[in-house]
Amino acid sequence: MRILRNQKGFTIPELLISMVVFVFAIAAASGVFAPLLNQFKQQSKITQTQITGIIGLEMLRRDIEHAGLGLAWNIPAGIAYNEASASTTSPIPAPNAYNDAPPDAPRAILSDNNAVNYPGIGRSDYLVIKATNIATNDAATKWAHVTIDAGWVKTVKSWGPSSEDLKDNGDRVIVLIPSRGTSNQRILVDNGGNFFTIFKTAFPDGFSPVTENDPYLIYGVDPDTALRMPYNRADYYIRRVNGTTIPSRCAPGTGVLMKSVIAHADGDRGPGLALMDCVADFQVVFGRDIDEDGDLDNMDNRTNTLTGLTAQEIRNQVKEVRVYILTHEGQKDTSYTYPNATIDIPAVPDPAAGSGRTFDFATSGITDWQMYRWKLYSLVVKPKNLR
Repeated sequence: MRILRNQKGFTIPELLISMVVFVFAIAAASGVFAPLLNQFKQQSKITQTQITGIIGLEMLRRDIEHAGLGLAWNIPAGIAYNEASASTTSPIPAPNAYNDAPPDAPRAILSDNNAVNYPGIGRSDYLVIKATNIATNDAATKWAHVTIDAGWVKTVKSWGPSSEDLKDNGDRVIVLIPSRGTSNQRILVDNGGNFFTIFKTAFPDGFSPVTENDPYLIYGVDPDTALRMPYNRADYYIRRVNGTTIPSRCAPGTGVLMKSVIAHADGDRGPGLALMDCVADFQVVFGRDIDEDGDLDNMDNRTNTLTGLTAQEIRNQVKEVRVYILTHEGQKDTSYTYPNATIDIPAVPDPAAGSGRTFDFATSGITDWQMYRWKLYSLVVKPKNLR
């Protein structure tokens, strides 16, 4: 009994005092830790934005650079094909609004400037690029040529590794005759009105040369589907309609910059590939050589539309494509205030000249825009496959 009475513990007041001191210590530590955690999350989201931005811009740059690759300049009489279908959701332009059809040659690049009738794309630009290699399938990245020698032996070019060659008895391809004189070039080959064939190492006679030293060019288009059109087509736009997956870090009212390849099976856009998140605006400006003297015209003659130009005029005149993408870095930051209520896109030349626009945050439908760090990405590309 004497030993038990000597084993004393903490009293209730002592425990209460200890708990209060502990709570104050935790509160003080949290006051330091919470801002550090918030800053870490902000910086990680900014880094994520920059990485995805670089990847998305590089994909877009490559696609613009390759606009026109494998396109026919001359469509023989009797050939008929379909491009995109009319099916669409109402806030987004119908894909068939940008179709080409015989006898006109396909236009390599075009855009719809500030598509005001389509709130689903944020009234931004809508860009269309046509080329055989613009799709994401494996066949579209390959090409070859077929020749006839003096001994009437047919030869299809093989690059060596099977990964670089078109798939035998599989890939759907189109064939072009490079030239029949300066005014008759890149002629689409047809066989009884059929404008494509299935690639075979024993290449079909109807798509092969009939004279020696006359190579025909073979371009892969699709791996397994009958072709609607003798090329691939990709559409680029901001998608922010209901049902679209937009990252939670994005400001409400922004969207995702999409690349959607027109499917040969049904002519629709398909699910699309996200190039960049949290996009508020997407603008395209064309640098042209209007007098076709070979030199890019000055800045005052840049334009935001190619409406009314033929495929040949686009080939001859479009020397430069500038893309401007307005997005924000990181996530919402309640301690930050963005300083500008408007942004000129592009800054030079003045949007009032008709080659851009002034983006007004107040009327954009983007809520809490002041709490985001906005950035304007600029991409300048010289197309290499129009000619």
